[in-house]
Amino acid sequence: MKSLFVASALLAATAAFAAPDGQAIAAKHNCLACHAVDHKIVGPAYKDVAAKYKGDANAAARLAAKVKAGGVGVWGNIPMPAQQISDADVKIIVNWVLTSK
Repeated sequence: MKSLFVASALLAATAAFAAPDGQAIAAKHNCLACHAVDHKIVGPAYKDVAAKYKGDANAAARLAAKVKAGGVGVWGNIPMPAQQISDADVKIIVNWVLTSK
């Protein structure tokens, strides 16, 4: 009985420290209105972003800055407006995008 309690406590502690869900945070900030994981909407598909920046050690910082400041020209002529998102949430979203398969 005691081991069941310990196992339950460990499971709850693990869930509390689980990595944040990048897709859920992207949805919370309406990123999915213009981007999808696997196809272009207004902006590029996240899988295409991950492929373009694969192996680029500076990609996370560059993309986080682009989300915050906005930009145009890398993926076409439709501008992405600057986003009012916390640095912590941008970091989670960008990491999720870059590590998606």
